Amino acid sequence: MVISLPLAILGAAILITINEASFHASTEATRKIELAESARQSVGQLMHTMLDAETGTRGFLLTGDEKYLQPYERALTKLGQDLAQLRQSLSDQPEDLAEFELMALYISRKQSENDLSVRMRKIGNDDAWKFMLTTDVGKKNMDAIRLQSEKLMTSSSAKMQAAHSQINHSLLLSRIGIAAITLAGLLAFYMYLLQTEALLAAGTREKLSLKNERDRLEALVRDRTAKLAKLATHLQEVREDERGHLARELHDELGALLTAAKLDVARIKSRLGNGLPEANERLEHLVSTLNSGIALKRRIVEDLRPSSLSHLGLVASLEILTREFADRSGIEIKTALASVELGGSAQLTVYRLVQESLTNMSKYAKATHADITLRNNDDHVIIEVSDDGQGFDTDKVAATSHGLAGMRHRVEAAGGQLFIESSPGKGTHIRANLPKTR
Repeated sequence: MVISLPLAILGAAILITINEASFHASTEATRKIELAESARQSVGQLMHTMLDAETGTRGFLLTGDEKYLQPYERALTKLGQDLAQLRQSLSDQPEDLAEFELMALYISRKQSENDLSVRMRKIGNDDAWKFMLTTDVGKKNMDAIRLQSEKLMTSSSAKMQAAHSQINHSLLLSRIGIAAITLAGLLAFYMYLLQTEALLAAGTREKLSLKNERDRLEALVRDRTAKLAKLATHLQEVREDERGHLARELHDELGALLTAAKLDVARIKSRLGNGLPEANERLEHLVSTLNSGIALKRRIVEDLRPSSLSHLGLVASLEILTREFADRSGIEIKTALASVELGGSAQLTVYRLVQESLTNMSKYAKATHADITLRNNDDHVIIEVSDDGQGFDTDKVAATSHGLAGMRHRVEAAGGQLFIESSPGKGTHIRANLPKTR
């Protein structure tokens, strides 16, 4: 653009300059042709008038008939007009004007000769007019007039020829300028095509490079995502293993200690009998405390690793989970649980989904009623949890909401899909589709 635009402007300026110069040169040449043609016509008209005057003079001299004087007199009248017109045509041509003045001198002499001959014939001086008729004075004047007229004609023709040459030169210059600008335009268009092709090729290469880079980044993202998903799955498995180990430890060790303590209290109470009422009261309180500890241990163990899932199955475990949650939270829960065919890991996924949903319900939803359904659908199992709580905007879920993210990861790791529908003031609906076999 820095080079081509100034060059284009310069080329346009040169072409306009050439055309303007050619136009003015052609106009001037045309004017000269008109003047030369006018001079030629004036010279021709002048010579025609002189011939008329000469013819009329000789006719009158030879016949004496005055009817020949009419063309002579008309010629004399017109002769002054022709001379004035010719002088006007040659006014800006000094060299031709000098020839014209010489021609006018000869015409004046010839006119004086004719006038003298006519007057002599009119008064009857035959010797005088015959003498003038037979002498060669008139012939010399006419020859001189013809010579001057030929010079003027030749000069006019030369000027016309020069003007034609000037016009041809201007036209040739214009043609050369137009041809040069046309060639320059074609060259510029060819360079534009080359540049466009280069830009298209560069754009194609850039697109290909961007596509390759995008594919590489997408492959990298997929690889990293797969690794993160695998790591998250591994962490969940480790977490479940740790929870299972902790549940076994609590069940075996803490359970045994609490049970042993309860048995010891029962032995002490049997040996004391009813002799010490205050001691028996304390022992009853200790037994109640131990029973609460055993119940707390059982609830913690069930939260860590529900034993009912292994012994009673998914439906019974969910019934126990929802009943205990309803007793603790005061939320009315309605269940519709069908017997389904799922593997152990998939059953644990469903259990944890319901458990996490109930936990969120008690912490954030402020719900009073909830529905939990479990049903079969062709080759899938559908679990749904709905509540009438305050809901939330799913588009504005915080990145730190690990509960929903962990829930989604569990379901997708099991080969299923998770759908969460909620809006402020309209409760929350969670649905998961899990394959029956995996």
